[in-house]
Amino acid sequence: MKVCHLTSVHERYDIRIFLKQCRSLARAGHDVTLIVADGRGPETRDNVRIIDVGKRAALRPIRMTRTTRRVFEAACSTGSDIYHLHDPELIPIGQRLKQEGAKVVFDSHEDYIKDILTKPYLKFGSALVVSILFAWFEKRALASFDGVVAAYDAIAASYRDRGIASRVINNYPIEEEIVAESNASNDPGFVCYTGAVTEIRGVPKLVDAMALCKTPVKLLLVGPFTERRAQMMCEASPGWGRVEVFGRLNRTAMRKEMARCIAGVVTFLPVAHHVTAQPNKLFEYMSAGLAVIGANFPLWRQIIEGEGCGICVDSTDPKAIAAAIDALNADPNRARRMGEAGKRAVVERYNWNAEAAKLASFYDELANSP
Repeated sequence: MKVCHLTSVHERYDIRIFLKQCRSLARAGHDVTLIVADGRGPETRDNVRIIDVGKRAALRPIRMTRTTRRVFEAACSTGSDIYHLHDPELIPIGQRLKQEGAKVVFDSHEDYIKDILTKPYLKFGSALVVSILFAWFEKRALASFDGVVAAYDAIAASYRDRGIASRVINNYPIEEEIVAESNASNDPGFVCYTGAVTEIRGVPKLVDAMALCKTPVKLLLVGPFTERRAQMMCEASPGWGRVEVFGRLNRTAMRKEMARCIAGVVTFLPVAHHVTAQPNKLFEYMSAGLAVIGANFPLWRQIIEGEGCGICVDSTDPKAIAAAIDALNADPNRARRMGEAGKRAVVERYNWNAEAAKLASFYDELANSP
């Protein structure tokens, strides 16, 4: 079966899109094409053909018109049986593909209705209007699609509440990144944060916490600053002198830095779509054998404390974050036990193998549907 995955926003080697879904489908025998917009040119990797429509526009209105038009034209050229869309701005071209008689799937990585309310470029009043309008548009548009995939249960619940059928394909770690023996040093001295550096993800609070740590410890910041405001807050923080900044690294280099650490930190701020999310980095820390310091949201406590793999704290309180870092930095054996428990949970429950099988089964259903 010919399958085409489309994104106008994500990187070509995106964890969910390329590393997990596209490669799994190619291994299952499907003819898989991934359309991206990064300006890095075409290639074939792991039996996935990548088509690049040119670097996406920096200005959002242009990206949502010109770039998506190029993505649509490239998609049509593939003659695929199924088109799998990964960005809300691609929903209109999904409607056009449906008009052409194609089978179309939308993959919801976030609860976008809640996510819109937190966008720093929208004031609350305008964000609320955009959120309401998007909810109305999304319900009408997705009713014509052949399927909706949600990255975690809360997204599926949101769709269910609005009368939209969906199925969950969780964003759990891939098998090749779960090694039999822990790579983590679990030695005192370093903790890490990986991923995009933003204010809403709690990174400025984390940097503030570093100044309050009483044990000798540094923060490895592995990921790009995507907000100027967040960068300024971090650099102005008294904890900035205890931070090593790496920017964006490839997967191998990122895991090398993670292996230096005693714990991974994921202290997102308590906004609506964070409280019920399942961030990829949480499971990546667990798969790497790191103890986890996470926000004390009910779902996160269920995973982190339920599996005995870390400590949950008030993510708005730098003192609480610092206390958790100090507790693990002062007791590496405790951190090691937590890291081992997290990896065991990933091997037994939170891994991509079962999700890949669910995705393949979903595609089989689509292939056999009228």
